[in-house]
Amino acid sequence: MFETIQGTKRKFDVEAIRKDFPMLRRIINNKPLVYLDNAATSQKPQAVIDALTNYYTYDNANVHRGIYFLSEHATQQHENARLKIKEFLNAISAAEIVFVRGTTEAINLVAESLCRSNMFKDGDEIIITNMEHHANIVPWQQLKERKKISIKIIPISDAGEIDLEIYKNLISAKTKLVSVVHVSNTLGTINPVKEIISIAHSKGIPVMVDGAQAVPHIKIDVQDIDADFYVFSGHKVFGPTGIGVLYGKTKYLEMMQPYQTGGGMIRTVTFENTTFDDVPRKFEAGTPNIAGGIALGAAVDYLNQFDRYELADYENNLLKYAQEKLSSIDGLKIIGNAEKKAAVISFIIEGIHPYDIGTIIDTDGIAVRTGHHCTQPIMKRYNLSATSRASFAFYNTFDEADVLFKSILKVKEIFL
Repeated sequence: MFETIQGTKRKFDVEAIRKDFPMLRRIINNKPLVYLDNAATSQKPQAVIDALTNYYTYDNANVHRGIYFLSEHATQQHENARLKIKEFLNAISAAEIVFVRGTTEAINLVAESLCRSNMFKDGDEIIITNMEHHANIVPWQQLKERKKISIKIIPISDAGEIDLEIYKNLISAKTKLVSVVHVSNTLGTINPVKEIISIAHSKGIPVMVDGAQAVPHIKIDVQDIDADFYVFSGHKVFGPTGIGVLYGKTKYLEMMQPYQTGGGMIRTVTFENTTFDDVPRKFEAGTPNIAGGIALGAAVDYLNQFDRYELADYENNLLKYAQEKLSSIDGLKIIGNAEKKAAVISFIIEGIHPYDIGTIIDTDGIAVRTGHHCTQPIMKRYNLSATSRASFAFYNTFDEADVLFKSILKVKEIFL
């Protein structure tokens, strides 16, 4: 749909790309919108918006249930989206792709389903990192209360990096799962997940990767990194809210018990017994987010028209430029300086609260996030209560980085 007749990738042109995103034409406080909160949610190209509109306008029907045209057509579109995501992640089978509401539900699904499958017993251990989003902390704490397991934490350096040797030493005979973030939403750190997984697999331990922040910036190959589970949210990757993906190796999905039960995930039901459908349907109880799944497929189509490595190179150059500009501001400190980093800049300014920074630069039409970013353990690690965070996408520009720089200088003039 998006590729040229010759099948070549679309040439990268940031100004042309920006025209694909209606939101980027908005005026905020009489200024052009500078949207730098992509780690929270990304903007949507017109193709994704059209996919949602077209479904509800022309194809609205429930899936997997009707034999009439609309139902069969909606089912085909929905399952085609699953196939697109299978190819997008390089999964072996579409049956390894489970539609969920987002990363949070995917992690809860894995935690709850593995628990119901008796994978954990009292005294077992789970390893996570000090840079996890709350969504990859709280579900394991809940499991800890029920199964009396232990949670081990891989510490992070001042630069925001983990030490693989420390990680190796944390693994014991009681370790049953490693669950790590691929890219930190606060620090931008890109973790060496392939190495993390390889180390765990050498001990027979499965690994789940939180890819919410990675999928928008990195070309993911779940077979190459050998992840047992990989999860992400549609709204972070230029798709709609309320839809996400759990990738799981077939051997685990088949042994896991359902997370939710009801219509759509059963094979037979009597008052005495119920048998469940095959994967992935076993984990998709009730009417799914049909429009969301189809629109996520459209987001994948949109991204596939580009060379993902070219997009990543552009973002890396933009990140370096923005970091250099901000680092030149007296009193401004960037939190997280990992060698391998995605386009995220968390920063503080001595003597100015992050909320004040966010409020003032909003008057210049700039959208950044302020707060703990659902990573309170990171804030504790750096002895902070909050940061300001600018997070970039391939549709952001060097000029926007300049606007951010000048606006922060204005903040300093006001408060200092």
